[in-house]
Amino acid sequence: MRSAEELHLQGMVAVNAGRLGQAQRLLATARERTMDPALLARIDATAAYVAADTQDPDVALRLLDRALNEEQLRGQHRGVLLCQRALILRRTGNAISALDAFGQAIELLAEAPLDLAKAQLNRGTVHLDRGDPQSAASDFESAAANYNLTGDAIARAKAEHNLGYARFLAGDLVGALRAMEQAHVVLEPVSPVVKATCEQDRAEVLLAAGLVSEGVRLLHRAAADYGRRRMRQRQAEAELALAINVQPFDARVALTAARSARRRFRALSSDVWRARAEAQVVAAEVSLGGTAPRLVATADAVAEELSGLGLPWRVRSAELDAIRVLARRADLDGAAVRLGAPMGTAAPLALRIDDCDVRAEVDVARGRPTRALEHLRTGLTALHSWQSSFGSLDLQTGVAGHGVRLAARGLALAVESRRPEVLFEWSERARMLASRVQPVRAPEDEQIVADLTELRGMVAEGGQRDPAREAELRQRVRERAWQHRGSGEVADPVTLDALRPALDGEALVAYVVAADRVVALVATSDDVTRLDLGGRAQVDALLGGLLPDLDMAAAELPEAMAGFVRAELAGRLAGIAATLVEPLLAAVGERAVVLTPSGVLAGVPWTLLPGFTGRPVTVAQSATSWLARRTTPLRSATAGLVAGPRVARAEDEVTAAAKEWDGARLLTGEVATAGAVSELASTVDVLHVAAHGRHSSENAMFSGLQLADGPWFGYDIDQLRQVPDVVLLSACEVGRSTVRWGDELIGMTTAWLHAGARRVIASAAAVNDRAAYDVLVTVHQQLVAGVDPAVALAAAVPAVSADTAPVPLVCFG
Repeated sequence: MRSAEELHLQGMVAVNAGRLGQAQRLLATARERTMDPALLARIDATAAYVAADTQDPDVALRLLDRALNEEQLRGQHRGVLLCQRALILRRTGNAISALDAFGQAIELLAEAPLDLAKAQLNRGTVHLDRGDPQSAASDFESAAANYNLTGDAIARAKAEHNLGYARFLAGDLVGALRAMEQAHVVLEPVSPVVKATCEQDRAEVLLAAGLVSEGVRLLHRAAADYGRRRMRQRQAEAELALAINVQPFDARVALTAARSARRRFRALSSDVWRARAEAQVVAAEVSLGGTAPRLVATADAVAEELSGLGLPWRVRSAELDAIRVLARRADLDGAAVRLGAPMGTAAPLALRIDDCDVRAEVDVARGRPTRALEHLRTGLTALHSWQSSFGSLDLQTGVAGHGVRLAARGLALAVESRRPEVLFEWSERARMLASRVQPVRAPEDEQIVADLTELRGMVAEGGQRDPAREAELRQRVRERAWQHRGSGEVADPVTLDALRPALDGEALVAYVVAADRVVALVATSDDVTRLDLGGRAQVDALLGGLLPDLDMAAAELPEAMAGFVRAELAGRLAGIAATLVEPLLAAVGERAVVLTPSGVLAGVPWTLLPGFTGRPVTVAQSATSWLARRTTPLRSATAGLVAGPRVARAEDEVTAAAKEWDGARLLTGEVATAGAVSELASTVDVLHVAAHGRHSSENAMFSGLQLADGPWFGYDIDQLRQVPDVVLLSACEVGRSTVRWGDELIGMTTAWLHAGARRVIASAAAVNDRAAYDVLVTVHQQLVAGVDPAVALAAAVPAVSADTAPVPLVCFG
């Protein structure tokens, strides 16, 4: 017959494995077989844990209170039960009572390092609930140290994982993932439940980093894993985590998840967690434009429920939702009274951003747009301060999603203001959600280089595909690149007054695409002109199908069909030009043009549009970045040229172009490998690559150029010791960019510019091989003579006609 102690241990194993029904039976039998107060205390503590996951939490608390009333219970054994009581109180959302119980327990457990570590680990989670990641981190570090004393590697890994979560709440996404990854190696094999917990926390970090689809997938999977094991409390908590973290990106998904969590918490009689889910339902409905009076009443009721539980940030979040609805219902005095003082830096960043947005919304409703813009600037400043801690372009653009609402509101106000200097400022702010951070060169990383090499071999033609290993490598490269620390420096957007004197023979054209209309601002050294270009729907209709049309027109077609396709394309380009170019020409005059287009215009082949054809055109990330890159002359003393495999005329193209240079270095055939190209790119001023290209919309930094041994990725650019000043990419698609958030773009071109290149000539669409040959050889003839790349390209690109294949190359810089 098994002893009570053996049954208890087996019950704990069943709990960790998520077999809660089996655990309940084992614990009930164990209780019948002992009279030892210490063992009974442990059995009741474990039974209470199971009850909290499967029944009304009050059942769990009654079990614990029964055990705590035993007169013989003293010292360490009493501390164990107090710990479990505190844990159940935390699960019911009663943070203040939980902290008090943990405090009492920790005093009793000073001489028991294992139980003390458990208490510290669990108290840390309460600090997390209260939005106090610093106190949580302190507890988790102490817990890890005590677990280390006991030799419990799994429990130590749990403490280190939670330390990662505390870092996440403090805004350190890189430190969070590093700690979680180290712990995950130990924890994943423990049980499906532990694995689901790790995935849930990791998903929240990924959502904060802007990887919405991946984060949502992991949270759905964690919730489903809990549900299969009938762990309803944890299932509901995972759904609530999904609702909270997806809210900035997809309020409809957040609303569905919050309603499901609310329903489950109600069924469990978990009132405090139900209130938290209720608050998230309100937040999602308000985010979707809700104005019903019941939303104010519900938000107020939830805030009152949570106010006495030591959750001040959740209370304030509910209050902000109520204020937003009041402003929409024109109760402006009521909204203003509730606003109070702006939030300090101790508040979580997401809450500070929301606070700024609500204040702006109230001020807009009160007819005070200037004050509203001040609040929006404050919120974006807080975001950029956080962003500047990251050195990875991928991560900088990912977290930019947290500022989209502020940027969109500011841009709409700027369009309405009809003041050129305000429109220009917010045009810059909207397209600089990530690029305001001053870039720093990433250190060379041997592990990233090795992983990219292995990945390259897998995805190369004829490579042995292993989807699981490939996914692992992509994730590892991405997250290792994230660990590159940022500069901590943020550039202020250039003002219109500061820009205009620097426009020496150029016109700056800022295209602003708002929710319902398109506006352009033309700035020259002489004047500033604002132009309304029509409705957004008209522009969307013109651009729909543009890239496929360009791809078709570049193909080798029968002469009759080619003429028809190209004539159709010429007509489409003329229509686009009639809307986006012709209205500007009087203001632009004969000047060269610098464009800062909104993200929806990212694929426009500007050099092919009538009015811009034959004119030097540079597409800039922002006027601020363009101005900064003008400070020193371009380097153009040395050149390197590369031909990738299976591209007709690629070798002819680079060989002909190389003849224009003295001492040009040439890589073709089997020697044009990723390693050789990386070495070449690090040593020349001008780099020309003629190769097949592919844009990856899933992760634009995995866009690549096909070389002899596989693709050369955007991540490879970060590993270069030095980058060329001028890069020419004679490849399909690599000028294409993914619009991450707002007007922020990321792609192969952006990766080059972020790394330090000054000009990049590339195409967002297919390029006809013969036409590219003629154009790019001509461009090199001009570059050798010291001509600016945009000027050289303008002189080489012909207008599209029925007789001419399009060359949609654009100069970025």
